[in-house]
Amino acid sequence: MRKFILFFVTSTFFMGLPVDSVERDFELSPERQFQLTSPVYSDYYETVPVNPNVYETIKTFKDIDLAETAGKIEPNQTLHIVDMSVNSYLQPVFQLDNGTYVLAIASDIFEDTVTSAYETEEIFWLKKGSSVMTSPIGLEAKKVSKAPKDYSKVIVTEMATTPRGQFAKIEAGWVSTDDLSAQDNRMERVQDILTQKYNQAGYGIYVQQLDTGLTAGINEDKVMYSASTAKLPVLYMAQKQLDSAEIKLSDKLKYSEEVHRFKGAYQPDGAGSMTKKADNKEYTIEHLIQKTAKESDNVASNILAYYLTDQFNANYYEIMDSLTGHSWEMVKKEGTAKQAGLVMTALYELNPNGTVLEALSETAFDKERISKNIDVKVAHKIGDAYDFRHDVAIVYTESPFVLSIFTDNKSYKDISSIADEVYEVLK
Repeated sequence: MRKFILFFVTSTFFMGLPVDSVERDFELSPERQFQLTSPVYSDYYETVPVNPNVYETIKTFKDIDLAETAGKIEPNQTLHIVDMSVNSYLQPVFQLDNGTYVLAIASDIFEDTVTSAYETEEIFWLKKGSSVMTSPIGLEAKKVSKAPKDYSKVIVTEMATTPRGQFAKIEAGWVSTDDLSAQDNRMERVQDILTQKYNQAGYGIYVQQLDTGLTAGINEDKVMYSASTAKLPVLYMAQKQLDSAEIKLSDKLKYSEEVHRFKGAYQPDGAGSMTKKADNKEYTIEHLIQKTAKESDNVASNILAYYLTDQFNANYYEIMDSLTGHSWEMVKKEGTAKQAGLVMTALYELNPNGTVLEALSETAFDKERISKNIDVKVAHKIGDAYDFRHDVAIVYTESPFVLSIFTDNKSYKDISSIADEVYEVLK
């Protein structure tokens, strides 16, 4: 309580006069006290916000001094403020239309509006669990009925900032930038599928996006009999030597009996249409590549391996080890889905439109396994033996990817199902 003493003094006389002293109480209203004592940079509101919202759940109170709880207000719940006053604790409070009170503080309540915005054109990918809304303003936002799937590629045309954060406008609506990935994140979805559905002993699966280098896999390092997928390294060596001009497609190699006798050679009786008995004729490298790639011809592969790898010499294994990180053993022909996938990746990086990959895109096996239901170009190498059924492919989507599937005691249909699911995500 402040006290004031009024003094009446006359300037005419130098002698003291009787003093009439008046003392009275003077009380300030809570509002006036708040104005006099409130910090300059207070977090409290001075006026009623036009479009109020709350960051998180807050309590409402029955009394102005906020002593007795009445209920609560949730984010994006309509908030009707009818009055503003200061309580006895010098706290500004809002009175709501139902007679309850809330603290008038900006850390709880904000003006739900766009504070800044700009146009743009950028590519993003939706994250898992993203929500697409009709507006960046929380009180106006409703979930859109036809939103893109998680991990979808989207084009952002506008960015808007509100007190709740930053939001991006896409064709379907508005999405928080927290739900966007600047990097293609679809491999996360592929990994989810592989983990949830194909984490079984009979599968070895490896996937790699060729432009991002991102990978997914399940049992990708599981060693299996690789069957005819082991012809991929031979085809790689052929393409490598073609590109370096060590050989030409028109060069000829002799089909002698020796091509079936080195360690790592396939038994001539098997896939392919070339004669199984050595005829001592010469065949062009182009012919042998076509037979190996399109028919998985054992004879053609043996001839290429005999001459172009020098019967799987040390230099050959050094090159293969540098590509896959592990030795792909050619006598027992044991390897992994990842090794096969990495050799296919190396073929693409060597020459994405080379003779080998072009031949692998038009094979006798295109109506089965990976390529069966996929409607874009697929270059693939199959392998079958005993209960092992494999396929290794490059799928030429907008962002091409390698898919290597090794199976033990599974069917062609199983391979196609995996390929279809991966393609659906990465197409």
